[in-house]
Amino acid sequence: MSRIGKKPVELPTGVTASVSGQTIEVKGPKATRSFTATDDVTLKVEDNVITIEPRGKSKRARQQWGMSRTMVGNLVTGVTNGFKKELEIQGVGYRAQMQGNTLKLNLGLSHEVNYEVPAGVTVTCPKVTEIVIEGTDEQLVGQVAANIRDWRKPEPYKGKGIRYKGEFIFRKEGKKK
Repeated sequence: MSRIGKKPVELPTGVTASVSGQTIEVKGPKATRSFTATDDVTLKVEDNVITIEPRGKSKRARQQWGMSRTMVGNLVTGVTNGFKKELEIQGVGYRAQMQGNTLKLNLGLSHEVNYEVPAGVTVTCPKVTEIVIEGTDEQLVGQVAANIRDWRKPEPYKGKGIRYKGEFIFRKEGKKK
């Protein structure tokens, strides 16, 4: 039995859901999102509650049961509150700024890094050393944050690089004389 799959997804006020076949569409104040489940689970919407049930006893059906419930829960969270990732930049001369739909990063490389922000995600720079990524799709927000972080991951000796806000970087001792 999937502990996650057993929990129903509550729909907050202002959010509606409709099921057609294996596709569920959730409409909320921020956006409209949809998810197509596999044939191993059934989706039901009754009285502002979404329930997901497995269609069989196979291992795959149980796996898809929990995963589908999590995906539907993320849809509801995304259309109501949205998702947010914060990055901070550390290093001398390292900075970020938005210019239109492009994030310009100076990261100590010989060139400036230009990152095109995909549709469905908004990126802001409240300070030159902070990047805030927001959107309704948790996977896309996390992927954009990971792509930006990949340009200069934090290094363990001086701690320079792009890190998630609050991320702990294990520091190493330098070379001894």
